[in-house]
Amino acid sequence: MILRLLVALFFVLDSLPSRAATLEADICVYGGTSGGVVAAVQAARMGKSVVLLEPGKHLGGMTSGGLSAVDIGDPRSVGGIAREYFTRLAATVGVTLAWDKAFKSDGGGGPATGGAYAIEPHKAEEVFNEMAKEAGVQVHFRARLASVKKEGTRITELVLENGDLVRAKIFLDTTYEGDLMAKAGVTYTLEREGNAKYGETYNGIHYAEKYHPRAKHLKPGPHGRVPGGQGVWDRDFPLDPYVKKGDPTSGLLPLIQEGEPGSPGDPAPGVQAYCFRLCLTTDPENSLPIAPPTDYDPDRYEIVVRFIEACLGIGDEMDLRWFSKHDPLPNDKWDFNTATFGGNLPGASWAWPEASYAEREVIAKAHEDYHRGLLHFLATDPRVPEKVRTDMKRFGLPKDEFPDTGGWPHQIYVREARRMVSDLVLTEHHTFGRKIAPKSVGLGSYGTDIHEIRRIVKDGVVTREGKVAGGRGGAGPYAIGYDAIIPKRSECENLFVTFALSASHSAFASLRMEPVFMVTSQSAATAASLAIDAGVPAHGVDYLKLCERLEADGQVLVWGR
Repeated sequence: MILRLLVALFFVLDSLPSRAATLEADICVYGGTSGGVVAAVQAARMGKSVVLLEPGKHLGGMTSGGLSAVDIGDPRSVGGIAREYFTRLAATVGVTLAWDKAFKSDGGGGPATGGAYAIEPHKAEEVFNEMAKEAGVQVHFRARLASVKKEGTRITELVLENGDLVRAKIFLDTTYEGDLMAKAGVTYTLEREGNAKYGETYNGIHYAEKYHPRAKHLKPGPHGRVPGGQGVWDRDFPLDPYVKKGDPTSGLLPLIQEGEPGSPGDPAPGVQAYCFRLCLTTDPENSLPIAPPTDYDPDRYEIVVRFIEACLGIGDEMDLRWFSKHDPLPNDKWDFNTATFGGNLPGASWAWPEASYAEREVIAKAHEDYHRGLLHFLATDPRVPEKVRTDMKRFGLPKDEFPDTGGWPHQIYVREARRMVSDLVLTEHHTFGRKIAPKSVGLGSYGTDIHEIRRIVKDGVVTREGKVAGGRGGAGPYAIGYDAIIPKRSECENLFVTFALSASHSAFASLRMEPVFMVTSQSAATAASLAIDAGVPAHGVDYLKLCERLEADGQVLVWGR
């Protein structure tokens, strides 16, 4: 009888909701991304108590979530903990990175001068975990934000979905989506500004050239064809978008969106296409099959068939690069990027920034199902060239990567979400070197890289609207101003926003690189620590003292000095 009562009591207690906890720290970092870890480590090194909240179950964001071939731009512009992290990561495979030299690709994505290529995702996550542990950072997973409490313009505490309260003196939003920023009432935008707003060139509705813009010096021919096979993953053809070719009344094919083309340069909604950056293996002993979704339908990929027909029609000897650029990693693994018809799913990402956590899971699953179906199609459909099918069949999901999600990455590639609108908005004028942002807290150096926003019909053919793959007119690395990572003081005085920072859509396309986010996050954590020491808001930090500490910690603030 007593045993029964004890068992019954156990089940009653187990069913009761756990008591909410109250976490307190000097600095709260929300988002266990690459920048989130860097910010937490920097604050801890400066003697501050830190709590790092991650809505998911892993640290590192995209840097440990499949983005193994990390775009750095000019490595000489990257300093501080970002450089420390990539140096430490590369050392796990015996690679020494040359940070004092301009980046030189080896043409295949392997270890390159200054590049952080050729690293397996699980090793990246291990390094992030080690750095957080070594710094004594309190890490809390599954910490999903429910609401933000403020007194005037100060955030006082965060309320998590499980009821926990998190109190701190200063908060950092290091999420891709800017979730904390949004709940704190800070102004942000999801609009692609029109070119007229800031006097830009690549903003708003945009239609790219009919060749690969980054390969102009190779004198490309039609459809992106370039001598030597470069640029094959980014071709454009006048593909028929209708179920029955030439018949608009038959309706659009799957993967083509409704919508009017609009006028180039006009403002428009929509964020860049998302995808998963896959890590695949050719080692049969470490391989899991890439199963198609339960509702797999080869007809969904009819537009891919028409793309294949167009490529074959101009004499292409197609292989897997036409659908996914893939860079080699150690141990028979490959980092799969996207292509003309690769992992990107234009339009499906639009709802992500404002979606709930549950809704984001649905959106991520839709991207996964599309990508799984595409890879299965490329491996099995008789309309796919035999060379492509044979190539695709070599690959599987590695058993030793992302084990809790069956080898599929746990992080979707959020290329763009909310963007803060603060007193300083970084624009093309800054990223192209025409203006210098005041109070530099780091440098950016990558080109304007915007993946398509829509795949629509224009002039009767399929068109990828919004895509930009241009450089920056030969400009060198540029300054990221302090005021672009803090909100307007009238809105919030103890918050830093380092991923969803204040930038136009086209400027953000250059800024959105993982090393840059790591740099801005370290600088924000430094400023937050100085603000606490001085008893001032984020807007009152002495920039000269900030600059002195950043440079002492190895940050690169001025190019060419």
